[in-house]
Amino acid sequence: MQTIKRGLTATFMALALSGTAFYAGPALAAGKMTISSPQDPGSWDPIDTFLVQWAAVSTNIFDGLTYRGADLKLVPGLAESWEELDQGKRIRFKLRQNVKFHDGEAFNAQAVKFTFERLLGEEGSKGPQRSNYTTIESVEVIDDHTVDMKLKTPDPVLLTKLAGYGAMIVPPKYIQEKGEDNFNLNPVGTGAFKFVSYTPKVDIKLAANPDYWGGAPKLSEVEYRFITEPATAVAELQAGRVDLVIPPTIPIGMIPVIEGDANLAIVSVPGPTVDALRFNTRDGITADPKVRKAIIMAVDRATIVQSILAGQASEIVSFQSALSFGYDANLKAVAYDPEGAKALLAEAGIKPGATLQIDIRGNDSTMNEVAQVVASYLQMVGITATIKPYETNVLINDIIPQGKTGAMFQQKWGGWTFDYDNTAYAMYHSGEKWNPYDKDETLDKLLESQRPLTDRAERNKILKEVGRYAADRALELPLYNSNAIYGISKRVKGFVAPSDNRLKLTDVTVE
Repeated sequence: MQTIKRGLTATFMALALSGTAFYAGPALAAGKMTISSPQDPGSWDPIDTFLVQWAAVSTNIFDGLTYRGADLKLVPGLAESWEELDQGKRIRFKLRQNVKFHDGEAFNAQAVKFTFERLLGEEGSKGPQRSNYTTIESVEVIDDHTVDMKLKTPDPVLLTKLAGYGAMIVPPKYIQEKGEDNFNLNPVGTGAFKFVSYTPKVDIKLAANPDYWGGAPKLSEVEYRFITEPATAVAELQAGRVDLVIPPTIPIGMIPVIEGDANLAIVSVPGPTVDALRFNTRDGITADPKVRKAIIMAVDRATIVQSILAGQASEIVSFQSALSFGYDANLKAVAYDPEGAKALLAEAGIKPGATLQIDIRGNDSTMNEVAQVVASYLQMVGITATIKPYETNVLINDIIPQGKTGAMFQQKWGGWTFDYDNTAYAMYHSGEKWNPYDKDETLDKLLESQRPLTDRAERNKILKEVGRYAADRALELPLYNSNAIYGISKRVKGFVAPSDNRLKLTDVTVE
């Protein structure tokens, strides 16, 4: 296959050629912003999720002790300051005063203690966030506005991890009185916007918190609509019924459609998100490392990136971006070598006509196109691949963690900490949600050994070794690191596109 042509679906082409301005729809209310998100996370509890679409909403509902914005600088959040003590095994946080949760409950040291005991306890063990914070031994209340976080070992990434996801501070009294199930669907935090309503698979609505400690937001309302179909999301943006379409909705082929509309713009920023087709290393033909390596050799990934991603992504050789701490610039990609792949398959006893299944997210049109091209490359070396699309929540909450995938399955990962540990531990350590098939004591020990190290050079060295080891074992077919692509109405002002999808809307306005 010498040339791979990128195509638009009939729907996309019709939109692109129509030239219609689509502004016949009703104007949005002043002070209101409507955002299209491709996925409903299903729960708004911080300890229940790893989804970037959760963070795109919940960064506005909740706060952490620290905060990291679009500039990637770590600054105070609900903690005004902190001090590392006892050789990094204790962190003392001074908390903001006169902060309240949206229900009127006071934010204080007891709320911090409750949050982390819940995260590290029975409730947290049910979700995917707990393992990110297991270096925390205890949280001790010094006074109403001071806590000591005691660590089992130093954790050089902990302050960053306190800025997002599982470390968001939650209201003790509200959860204890209303219950866990209620909190999943009716979140309460200290953030710039208050929860108003949630209709599963339809939308979540927020209202401005005028008492926000960081200053009242300029918007009065925010609505996130869950629009799974990219063509529909773009059409709603063109019609003026949506102000912002967030990643990873917009297919590469739709970028010219948006750029050609005088009322709209594309904002594309380099980010940490990576895509791979990971292998079932337990069952079937991909249990053999020779077969996995042959599959990697059979796919011309550079051509895929150039032809399908159109400058909006770069090829990866390990499951991380070049922005990640632990990235190894000296790790070389497996060369495209179909004849070598055929020889390796023959050596593994795989005869022409062997079959495998590739599982993907059904609403990811870019990956759908990529998977079809991968299947074509595999056909050239004698493997017949079928592509099975799943509804995203089904794939990531059931099929993958329960070990029910085909031989290959799509893994999209945000890598929001910009530290390879966050990705590698979740993907490769035995027993993790995203690692249903593989157990490797050597890899476990490497991953565990770097976590307590405060010597950045030594940590970097070990993380690079993890990357090389995973590549040597051919645990995935690494594909690309994609830009975060936003489609935005020019009526929106003050929006700064975050590379990690964690939208902060405090200073945004809609004209």
